[in-house]
Amino acid sequence: MKAKSLKRIIAALERLSPPPLQAPDFGVADAFVWQSAPDRLRAVAQVNKIDIGLLVGIDRARDILLANTRQFAAGLPANNVLLWGARGMGKSSLVKSVHGVVSGIKLIEIQREDLPSIGRLMGHLRDSRHRFLLFCDDLSFDQDDSHYKSLKAVLDGGIEGRPDNVLFYATSNRRHLMPRDMIENERQKGINPSEAVEEKVSLSDRFGLWLGFHPCSQDEYLAMVSGYCDAMGLNISLEQQRAEAIEWQQTRGARSGRVAWQYVNDLAGRLGKKTR
Repeated sequence: MKAKSLKRIIAALERLSPPPLQAPDFGVADAFVWQSAPDRLRAVAQVNKIDIGLLVGIDRARDILLANTRQFAAGLPANNVLLWGARGMGKSSLVKSVHGVVSGIKLIEIQREDLPSIGRLMGHLRDSRHRFLLFCDDLSFDQDDSHYKSLKAVLDGGIEGRPDNVLFYATSNRRHLMPRDMIENERQKGINPSEAVEEKVSLSDRFGLWLGFHPCSQDEYLAMVSGYCDAMGLNISLEQQRAEAIEWQQTRGARSGRVAWQYVNDLAGRLGKKTR
């Protein structure tokens, strides 16, 4: 009876378990979103991106990321990249725009919460003829967060090694992917940080390239506004555009590419123009 009961339980669990992911058809799109529970790759018909020429004030980061991505697309050695720094300065926009101008790469977005399933995703990518750029936006870890261990499967590759056809790009507001005050608090407890904190800090060292994004000047902010207005054909005098843009950033208490885009969206709405 016990054996029969165990078999019935196993059969019931198998019925409840989601079916394994079938071999994905990567020919249907150039971008996908990875989702777990159940595992699936959802095709993205059109990536939400802006023209790379509109990204003002980040020329050095743009050129380095473009060169690294082109090397990868050509089958040459390339580095995993951490884009870190000020909010709204175009980190994720740059990744998506670079993907748009470098052909031959499939972009796969993965959420931080799905990092524990990244090993299964790698299994589906390893033997593919395509080249894949894994992208995690706004990546960071708190003190009790163990998701960072799963990320090592991409950055270090374990005993199998990272597949040659996979590269990882991440954006974060934190250079070390964790709060600065948490690092300092741990340092104050002793001569050296705790092993757990040291392990998380060392995770950022596994990115071959660090690209820093810093707050923009007012001139850079106004250049962003002007570039957006010109690209969308918004007819407004330079004096009015400048005055309104400065007032807009003052009400927000910040200057960034995101704030510039939000002002231009408001302006386009008032002028009866569409931004997309």
